[in-house]
Amino acid sequence: MLHACMDAASACYGSQEQGTMIAAASNVFWNGGAACGKRYVVTCTGATNQGVPQPCTGRSVTVKIVDHCPSGCQGTIDLSQEAFAVIANPDAGKILIDYRQV
Repeated sequence: MLHACMDAASACYGSQEQGTMIAAASNVFWNGGAACGKRYVVTCTGATNQGVPQPCTGRSVTVKIVDHCPSGCQGTIDLSQEAFAVIANPDAGKILIDYRQV
């Protein structure tokens, strides 16, 4: 599952600009900061029980892990708004995803 909750300064790079195709890793991926800089291809696979019934665009996006997501989003990768919009309708809020490290 995925939803957006990115902070202004990142846990990996502070205030250093990393572009817009970025994501925050949950505790599942964080591994004490070892996730920093890793890239994942993320694809929307469907809707959750909230939001838009058919959110997926059919596209994938490659994101770089630049931050640690708070513990409230365990088991997820939180995409930037720009990256989320590539793979799904932003109004969906949360979606189901497939992902793989590249």
